[in-house]
Amino acid sequence: MRFSDGFLSEIRDRVPISAVVGLRVTWDRKKTNAPRGDFWACCPFHGEKSPSFHCEDRKGRYHCFGCGVSGDHFRFLTDLDGMTFPEAVERIAEMAGVPMPARDAHEERREKERASLTDVMELATKFFEDRLQSADGARARAYLRDRGLTPLTQQTFRLGFAPDSRNALKEFLASKGIEKVQMEACGLTVFEDVPVSYDRFRDRIMFPIPDSRGRIIAFGGRAMSAEVSAKYLNSPETELFHKGNVLYNFARARKALQKGGAVIAVEGYMDVIALAQAGFDNAVAPLGTALTENQLELLWRMSGEPVLCFDGDKAGLKAAYRAADMVLPLVAPGHTARFALLPEGKDPDDLVKAEGPEAFRAVLTAARPLSELVWMRETSGGVFDTPERRAELEKTLRELTGRIKDESVRYHYQQEMRERVLSFFGNQRGRQQGQGERGKGSFGKGGERGQWNKGGAGAAAGRFAVSESLARSAMVKRAGGIMPLREAALVVALVNHPALIDENFDHVEKLDLSHGELRQLHTVLIDAMAHGEANTREAVVAAIGRVGCAEMWERAVALARRTRQWTALEDAAIEDARDAFAQALHLHRSARTLHKELKQAEAALATDPTDENYRHLVEIQAQFHDVQATEALIEGFGVSSGRGGRN
Repeated sequence: MRFSDGFLSEIRDRVPISAVVGLRVTWDRKKTNAPRGDFWACCPFHGEKSPSFHCEDRKGRYHCFGCGVSGDHFRFLTDLDGMTFPEAVERIAEMAGVPMPARDAHEERREKERASLTDVMELATKFFEDRLQSADGARARAYLRDRGLTPLTQQTFRLGFAPDSRNALKEFLASKGIEKVQMEACGLTVFEDVPVSYDRFRDRIMFPIPDSRGRIIAFGGRAMSAEVSAKYLNSPETELFHKGNVLYNFARARKALQKGGAVIAVEGYMDVIALAQAGFDNAVAPLGTALTENQLELLWRMSGEPVLCFDGDKAGLKAAYRAADMVLPLVAPGHTARFALLPEGKDPDDLVKAEGPEAFRAVLTAARPLSELVWMRETSGGVFDTPERRAELEKTLRELTGRIKDESVRYHYQQEMRERVLSFFGNQRGRQQGQGERGKGSFGKGGERGQWNKGGAGAAAGRFAVSESLARSAMVKRAGGIMPLREAALVVALVNHPALIDENFDHVEKLDLSHGELRQLHTVLIDAMAHGEANTREAVVAAIGRVGCAEMWERAVALARRTRQWTALEDAAIEDARDAFAQALHLHRSARTLHKELKQAEAALATDPTDENYRHLVEIQAQFHDVQATEALIEGFGVSSGRGGRN
């Protein structure tokens, strides 16, 4: 059975090749960069000990640098599993959730017709390119020159010109043997409700629109005359072109992303071309409409965190908010977006011409995460000085985050919004009451509720402030660049005494660390264990050095020495190290568990300020403070032994 190119492309596009290959290999954790769709493994086609088999989602291809095999989704299944090609297609279609096509002679004929239509579009593209360089195209060339586009850029994007004639293109194509029905099928002529068809594009600069394989499937045209009602005109929907499924410059941007970075989505053709000329080859644009879900999926195939760039005016900000509403329900681990807002009155084309590439690069650096944009929209310019207004904001945020389909991401968004609300309402009260007034009224001695000052809002507001205070305390403990002593002692002990890794592997593998450098050292530890390189201290330290983490390791050791955590150091007896590690691990796990329970108690109190929730929060707070006090006592005296249960 012959499958249409469209069907094969559809199922390939819906299933990342890593999902196919990943069923038969184990990805190497060191070399793999999953958010970028870049995967490495030991080759399943020949025996090897180090991973040289490369799989890239953006290209939909795999290649082994050891034995030289390469291919796509279907080739992998036919070569490795011995499937026939139809069987491989059926497997990928099943993974994509797409039904297999029935054998259809009519559909096969349509596929041939579509292939012939791309030939027609190529002829039209060459016609427009030639006319741009002719006498007819003088004004268009002058316009492009005034817009700062070099001849090389014009050639790269195959810009052209449609002369001000009703029949110029139609007659050219007819001279090449192209039939009237083919011109109409490509959307090159207007034939509805008129006795004689005529060229759709007239007196316009032409922007060819390629598909993911670089074939021209449509055109965009910018009018040269200011009197024309439609400044920009796109091809109509055709067999080749469905504008909600296409991004301008997709193929070139995908190739550019092989060098790294994130894809940038801007609003128009000229923005894409100007950015490419300024060195940003990874920019794409929707085709005259708001970003669609299908276009977002295309962006995510290129980059897990695309940057959506919007013009710096009210219309641009509204477009950003609309895009945020579209993206929010679809976010998932590794799939989100950032939002870059340009200076007032500027689009990317204006910015790079006036201030250069660095100005645009600064805009990209300042791009906001989706959560921040949602928060900004709901709070910007708002006054939340009454319980009703605060409750309305909370309700709105709950409804927005409740749209997120992925359960894990939804949980974290709701948690972040609760923390933002707690902090924001506290700041609002601080502005209204003054910092001194605020300090008077949350807790009295022994954790009892004190009396609120005159500017307070009753017991419920008091409990809300208590929750805010605890949240701030917990956040301060986790934030900043200071390396936590207990976490450092745990990691240093594991490196200096690798036997502890094997003895406590279940807990060590899931060790929850708040500090970024210690998390990196922990990852190296686990990788070394997985590769049999954690048998001795020297082997682990060597592994740390190989991945460029030597300075982090030295900082952790220096902290342990400075604070007299001698049982974590290399010259400590294993028995002393084992006892101290068990105690530190017990404290660490207790503190992390209580921290999570504290967050949940704060959230419960914020949404339902009852006495029961208030008492529960105070109990958790007391337990949390007990663990902190025990930890402080141990750290203060530099004691690393004593009682401590193993968990």
